[in-house]
Amino acid sequence: MQPIRVWAPTRDDVRLVLDGADHPMCRGDDGWWTSDAAVRPGSRYAFRLDGGDPRPDPRSLSQPDGPHEASEVVDLDAYDWHDTDWRGSWLKGAIIYELHVGTFTDEGTLDAAAEHLDHLVDLGVTLVELMPVAAFPGERGWGYDGVSPYAVHAAYGGAVALQRFVDACHQRGLGVCLDVVHNHLGPSGNYLQEFGPYFTDRYSTPWGWAVNLDGAGSDEVRRYLLDNATSWLRDFHVDALRLDAVHELYDARAQPFLEELSAHVDALSDALDRRLELIAESDRNDPRTVVPRAAHGFGGMGVHGQWADDVHHALHVLLTGETQGYYADFADVDALAKVLNTPFFHDGTWSSFRGRHHGRPVAPGTPGWRFVASLQTHDQVGNRAAGQRLSHLVSPGRLACGAALLLTGPYTPMLFMGEEWGASTPWQYFTDHQEPELADAVSRGRRAEFAQHGWQGSVPDPQDPQTAIASTLRWDELTKPEHDDLLHWYRWLIRLRRAIPDLQSSALGSTAVTREGGVVHVRRGAHTVVLNLSAADVPLDLPHGEVVLGSRGTSELPDGTEAIHPDGVVVRGPNGGTEAHLMEQRSRG
Repeated sequence: MQPIRVWAPTRDDVRLVLDGADHPMCRGDDGWWTSDAAVRPGSRYAFRLDGGDPRPDPRSLSQPDGPHEASEVVDLDAYDWHDTDWRGSWLKGAIIYELHVGTFTDEGTLDAAAEHLDHLVDLGVTLVELMPVAAFPGERGWGYDGVSPYAVHAAYGGAVALQRFVDACHQRGLGVCLDVVHNHLGPSGNYLQEFGPYFTDRYSTPWGWAVNLDGAGSDEVRRYLLDNATSWLRDFHVDALRLDAVHELYDARAQPFLEELSAHVDALSDALDRRLELIAESDRNDPRTVVPRAAHGFGGMGVHGQWADDVHHALHVLLTGETQGYYADFADVDALAKVLNTPFFHDGTWSSFRGRHHGRPVAPGTPGWRFVASLQTHDQVGNRAAGQRLSHLVSPGRLACGAALLLTGPYTPMLFMGEEWGASTPWQYFTDHQEPELADAVSRGRRAEFAQHGWQGSVPDPQDPQTAIASTLRWDELTKPEHDDLLHWYRWLIRLRRAIPDLQSSALGSTAVTREGGVVHVRRGAHTVVLNLSAADVPLDLPHGEVVLGSRGTSELPDGTEAIHPDGVVVRGPNGGTEAHLMEQRSRG
């Protein structure tokens, strides 16, 4: 085992508390303290700073008793991997599936989640995106209040459970993307500032002080985050990292941290001979995030992909008719056509929600696969007052319409767990803060927030254990016809996407969209997706020699004309061997 080390540049005395006994540590000129005390896997340890209470290791790999207590020594090299031939997972051509470990199954563990991987393979998923697993206080939560960025939450099974999960994914041909939070730590159990200048009050974020990326001492802070990324990618064999809210990484350096992280991950990919990727969540609508880095530092940030929330917003408004808040701009009749050709509806245009112009145009030639699009995400569902999924807002037919638009579009599609069968369970905001004052403040704040926005219904209490229980998927729903039908539709759409070059093309600006009342035609090469969002049957005028692909919600009218039912959708295209075969495999209903 490596000697225990910790960075504490402003402290005069640091002692290692190992299995209850204090050991002096030696300070180096670089602010790192080292101990030669013998440690073994399973040992509990902490650091006593200038005689204060013991604090857990900022780089702890395990917090079995929670983030306030001692860290545990873990040997990550002890795991026996079975993925030696795995060479990584590409965002290009991917189907992403976002899941929250704690509510994916009743058990809420990584091992239990692994039991459903065959379902994801059969669905056609290629990349499993785990919401944050970094340790946080309590048992349940979304994970964005993590305070031990290197440790896997104990309730999920800990470090070895994550290694087993990734290994199981790779053996099934599934890549793993891990959601990491580098822009803040949670409000409880955050002891980093006691060790060194990890945060700065020169910038503010929605969560308080910003991470210190450009002030005094920031070299080691940046190294802390770079090493964190390395640990997930190297020691846990994770294939990609989803970077939370990169617009809250404040950095005035000539080389922004995001660019440095991208260069670091690319170098690690070369060293490991395995494809590694970064996917950013950004509110800036700035395409430079995914523009490759160039020689001498000129170019973009070099991130491989980024979320495209504008696509979600336009699809949501089309399907639900909701136009409140930030959805207002997407009521524009041309919104759908724009976001199916470029990922940013706001690309330098006026944003009424922000009260200013927003965004920047995507450069010609940028491939659509660099942008991750969705119908539902943890944010878009969970930040609603009652956590309603799209399945609570629209008919099963409209769910199928949305799926068709997403899965035949030019972007990398991402599904949110349970979306594929129209899960009846909501996904609500839930917490398990241990301090009564913090727990009460969160509960009251949630109610006040939605009351301010005019929400009249009851808001689930985040601290009530039933809120998390209600948000847990019910896998027995798959035996019910209405859920099974939608699942089959998703499966066949994904197969269509893979089989038809037109539907997997990521060329931006090449999609033709027309709307006539409630009927929408989306043309992708020689193939067209037709949606009937009106209240009546609509004849489907098929020119001679064309066939309907993967149809749903169609029937034959008395005159022999094929028609699309209300909230029905079809994909049509030219005759062909593959298409004819797929036509025979039409989804039921």
